[in-house]
Amino acid sequence: MKVLIIRFSSIGDIVLTTPVVRCLKEQHPEVKVHYLTKAVFGQLLMNNPHIDKLHYFDTDLDIVIEELKNEEFDFVVDLHNNLRTARVKKALDIPNSSFPKLNIKKWLLTNLKLNLMPDKSIVERYFEAAEPIKVHNDGKGLEYFVPESGKVQHNDIPMSHWGGFVGCVIGGSYNTKKLPVAQWIKFCAAVPYPVMLLGGPEDRDEGQLIAEQDTIKIYNSCGKFSLNESADLVQHARVIVSNDTGLMHIAAAYKKPIISLWGNTSPDLGMFPYYGYNNLHSRIAPQSVFIENKILGCHPCSKIGYNKCPKKHFKCMNDLDMQQVAAQVIRLWNNEKAAGQKA
Repeated sequence: MKVLIIRFSSIGDIVLTTPVVRCLKEQHPEVKVHYLTKAVFGQLLMNNPHIDKLHYFDTDLDIVIEELKNEEFDFVVDLHNNLRTARVKKALDIPNSSFPKLNIKKWLLTNLKLNLMPDKSIVERYFEAAEPIKVHNDGKGLEYFVPESGKVQHNDIPMSHWGGFVGCVIGGSYNTKKLPVAQWIKFCAAVPYPVMLLGGPEDRDEGQLIAEQDTIKIYNSCGKFSLNESADLVQHARVIVSNDTGLMHIAAAYKKPIISLWGNTSPDLGMFPYYGYNNLHSRIAPQSVFIENKILGCHPCSKIGYNKCPKKHFKCMNDLDMQQVAAQVIRLWNNEKAAGQKA
């Protein structure tokens, strides 16, 4: 049997599909597992031992479809569920299943503040798409595989951070998902540990503004490392403080304590850190803390994000209490220290 899994983008969404990939391969070892994604995200999956073959979509989907036809798949698990994946499924003309996107419920939450979303991770909805081929969740959570070439050495970061650091993911796909620089500066001043700023080249300048407040305590790694190298830095952090973005989910794959910061989006939409068993209410992960302005009448305002706050005040991020965030970091840091001493 040969199965095609589809998820085109983006970093976090793809990492959230990894439990389905693992469970499919481990529960049905005879199955050949193929995965279709955008070429730019191939590095997220190329080291995954549960995938037999990757297919990349760049600009011309028709070329990819012809390639896929030659594979003679038996089933398609569609974990993206959009017009492009519909084209793929129609062209292949084989049994398939798609995950429920719940767009109406998302619209009700972001526009009318009526929360009918299920109390579970999007991962659980991904598994619904795999039910027809008898794949079930093993509860082991997300996975991320860094190749040897992507591993960071001690001399790649300051000696001041060798003993441990707080990883702060300052980037985000939209501005309304990003904690403002002024807020990061407040946090860094309040936390008593070394801080490493994590992000891409597009975050370098903001990282510099934050780091220049204390160039010994705060190290700006934004733009200095590849995605895999940044993932490796996440793996070595003691605690992660993150916007709602891809590295947050990579941190969850490494079972890191995570303090997630929520601006225009909300964990109620199902994209919260997932450790393999947790939801928001009945099964709470002790290593996960949500910092969210729940009393704000306009929050959440989007399932994705905006370049600017529609209300022009951006209180969902500007009003978050950085002293509270620092206190949670201290608590989680001490928990990790105590667990390490017992081990």
